[in-house]
Amino acid sequence: MPLNACFARLFAVFTIALLTVAATPILVPEVSQDRISIRGDFNGAQLLLFGAITYPPGTRNADQADIVVVLKGPVHSIVVREKQQIAGIWINAASSEFRSAPGFYAVASSKPIDDIVDSKTADIYELGLHHLQLSPAGAIDSRELDRFVDGLVDLNARGNLFKNLPNSVKISNNVLYQARINLPASVPVGDYTAETFLILDGRVEAAEVKNITIEKIGMGRFITNLAQNNGFLYGLIAVFISVFLGWSAGYLFRKM
Repeated sequence: MPLNACFARLFAVFTIALLTVAATPILVPEVSQDRISIRGDFNGAQLLLFGAITYPPGTRNADQADIVVVLKGPVHSIVVREKQQIAGIWINAASSEFRSAPGFYAVASSKPIDDIVDSKTADIYELGLHHLQLSPAGAIDSRELDRFVDGLVDLNARGNLFKNLPNSVKISNNVLYQARINLPASVPVGDYTAETFLILDGRVEAAEVKNITIEKIGMGRFITNLAQNNGFLYGLIAVFISVFLGWSAGYLFRKM
């Protein structure tokens, strides 16, 4: 969607909100794209998350309001394995399964999270990499759990799939806000949520969610759907292509 159209829609909704008497602040969030298509030449994208805040009459400390935006998805179960070196060989050792690990997670905030909310609030709303609730499968010692969570976070952070972005939300005149989140070329496809939180005096006063879909199109989409929905046929085609390419290379070398 063109940026001008996004702002026009935001202005219309914002105008309606201003005419509504509310007891609590109201968030009116928008995103520059609610559907991102991945082609073969996709090398990443930038997502603009913006919106407006309306305050009820008599609101105090509006100039101290903070905004936190969390972009997360797609959520799936994952097994994290720890490698150990035994007799000079790296092998899989201990492992832990998590039921609700996001493939991508980014939190953008107007200030560092620790300066906005306390640890308990951050845990409740999953604000920050170290406050993710990954729902481990089965019983596990708390220290072991922390070790595997830290390993998963570190692995995805190095792959640019998990990121903290403090001081990246700009708030204008205590009313308009915007944040930009870069999506890497390796961003997984699926359904995402962009959650926006308005925080005053350490409390979440308002929260809104926008849904975003990242999908492959063209041949990439066909191959992905085939691999996910018909693994047997996908395997047969892969074997056939490998055999054909090997036979072709051998035939060409004999002719040379």
